Amino acid sequence: MSSSAPLLRIEHLQVRYGDLIGVADVSLDVPTGSVVALLGSNGAGKTTTLNAIAGIVPTSAGSVTFAGENIAGQPAFAVVRKGLALSPEGWRLFTQQSVENNLMLGATPLADRGRIPRLLERVYSVFPRLAERRRQRAGTMSGGERQMLAVGRALMSDPKLLLLDEPSLGLAPAIVDSMYDAFAALHKDGQTILLAEQSVDLALEAADHAYVLQVGRTVLEGPARDLATNPDVQRIYLGVE
Repeated sequence: MSSSAPLLRIEHLQVRYGDLIGVADVSLDVPTGSVVALLGSNGAGKTTTLNAIAGIVPTSAGSVTFAGENIAGQPAFAVVRKGLALSPEGWRLFTQQSVENNLMLGATPLADRGRIPRLLERVYSVFPRLAERRRQRAGTMSGGERQMLAVGRALMSDPKLLLLDEPSLGLAPAIVDSMYDAFAALHKDGQTILLAEQSVDLALEAADHAYVLQVGRTVLEGPARDLATNPDVQRIYLGVE
C-alpha cells in the first residue's frame, strides 16, 4: 500500500460486549483517495469494526488512528466532527421527516453552515432521485431510495472518510448497480471510502484493496484484483463454493 501514512490505520482492534467478543483482532489501512473493502460473511465482525471506528461502540483494545490522531474510545459526535461519517446498515433514518430534512441533519457537525447549499447540490447530483423526492417523507420511500438517503446524509458532513456498511443488502440488482455507479463517481471525485460488504464480487470490483475478516479477525488482505481470483476468499473465508 502507500508508503505515506494512511488516512485511517487500525491496529489490533478489539471490541468486547461483556464476555462476548465482537471483534478479536482487526488491523487495516485506508490510504487517502482509495476505496478499501472489508469482506466477510455475516457475523465476521464487519459492522462492529465500522461502529468502533465511528465511535458508536467502545473499543476494548487496539488503536484507531485517523488523520494522525488515535480516536479510539472517542464518542460518535466527536468522531464525525473530525471528518469521518458512517452510512449504517439498516439506514436509521428519521422516517417522519422529509428527504431534505434528513440530509440537513447530516450537516449538523459542520461549523460553517454556509457550505450546506453546495453539499446539498453535491448529494443531489450523485443521487438525482433524492432531488426529485426532496419533499417526500423518508418513510414512504423504497429500500433503494432509503439507502441513497443514508449515504447522502453521511456525505452532508463533507467527510474525509466515508464508511459504508452493507450498502447492497436487500436491494434489487438494478438499484445496487446504480448505487455502485454513485460510489465510483464519488471515488473519482477524490472521496476516500471504507466499504463493508458481504457481496464479494461487487466489493472487489469497486475497491483498490481489500481485507477479509473471519470470526472477528483479519485473515487475508491484498489488492482487490488479486483477491478477486484468490480461491481462499471464496472457499475458506466466505463459505462460498
